[in-house]
Amino acid sequence: MTTALISHHDCLLHVTPPGHPERLERLQAINAALEAEEFAYLVRVDAPLAEDEQLLRVHPRRHLTLLAARIPNAGFVELDADTYMGPASLTAARRAAGALVAAVDMVMAGEVRNAFCAVRPPGHHAETTSAMGFCFFGNVVVGARHALEAHGLERVAIIDFDVHHGNGTQDLVWDDARIVFCSSQQIPLYPGSGNADETGAHGQIVNVPLPPGSGGPAFRAGFLGRVLPALEAHKPELVLISAGFDAHARDPMANLNLTEADFAWATERLCDVADKHCGGRVVSTLEGGYDLSALAASVAAHVRVLMERGHG
Repeated sequence: MTTALISHHDCLLHVTPPGHPERLERLQAINAALEAEEFAYLVRVDAPLAEDEQLLRVHPRRHLTLLAARIPNAGFVELDADTYMGPASLTAARRAAGALVAAVDMVMAGEVRNAFCAVRPPGHHAETTSAMGFCFFGNVVVGARHALEAHGLERVAIIDFDVHHGNGTQDLVWDDARIVFCSSQQIPLYPGSGNADETGAHGQIVNVPLPPGSGGPAFRAGFLGRVLPALEAHKPELVLISAGFDAHARDPMANLNLTEADFAWATERLCDVADKHCGGRVVSTLEGGYDLSALAASVAAHVRVLMERGHG
């Protein structure tokens, strides 16, 4: 058993306007970090294009139709104040969602123990009928629903440690008792959701708001006190991670003070849950992270743990 790295060159072709934080250099920095010799044993897989059937488990047909109708021949169209679409952006978004499908298939088949999807655009701000916050499709929920519907699982968990609340993921799973969603985020901050009283239709959503300036001790306390007990109660058959690294102390988009060691610690704890309840099955996907050196180092720390546990 080992770890899969799922990505695609098309994810580099989603080009954003100059100065936009969600830029292709993010993925280039990650790719360069994961070319180091210690990552030679990753099983590298090209992400497929998500099929309509897979996206329609998460979004209505009108969302797919509207996005397809907005593709520009050149330049950019603005989907919201933060989210831009270029000629190749929708293809990249289908690769990003398709990566989750492929990762779930590989992990469920036992081909690998866990997987990391190095993809963009990210997904956790995309709501049921709205692209927003750099995101087009709810990538991690596409993976979760694929596990439930195509592989017959009954319980999965999504854990999001991006500094921004995964409002899209929360919207998409609000009524789904099969999916526990646990999220830590800086509050107050974009997008304005993620307070502790947002608990879902079945009490299956756990939000851990962290005030600006919080560091590793507060983050770890939230995991130990809120996230891990919720996961333990749910007993997931698959663990999915929205791995955003913009809570890093050097990230320009927010004001938390995490380090690579904190991300590695969280990854270890989530692998512990997976080892106990689902044979170590973990699927992780990239969300935010905008300081290139901090992002690359944090992804390396995250994937290093997945590889160590993948050989367990």
